[in-house]
Amino acid sequence: MKKTLLAALLLGVMAAPAMANLQLAQKNNCLSCHAVDKKVVGPAYKDVAKKYASDKGAEAKLIAKVKAGGSGNWGPVPMPPNAQVSDADVKTLVKWILSLK
Repeated sequence: MKKTLLAALLLGVMAAPAMANLQLAQKNNCLSCHAVDKKVVGPAYKDVAKKYASDKGAEAKLIAKVKAGGSGNWGPVPMPPNAQVSDADVKTLVKWILSLK
């Protein structure tokens, strides 16, 4: 019983950051164009993580891309700039996206 409770507690603690970051994406309207596991208007976050998995400079590139917007990397539809999203939120979101498997 104790082992089961401990496992459930650890699972909940480990899932909490993922849920918090999903809520952060919702708060900043990212999910209007993106989803974790499927293409909407923009790419799925898991596809972004996969594309940049071996890129050591991915975090900085994606932070800049989220803030300034851009086009051409995922098709013809441009991503608008997100200057209204705080730098801290952008960094948290990019780290979370890159951590997805």
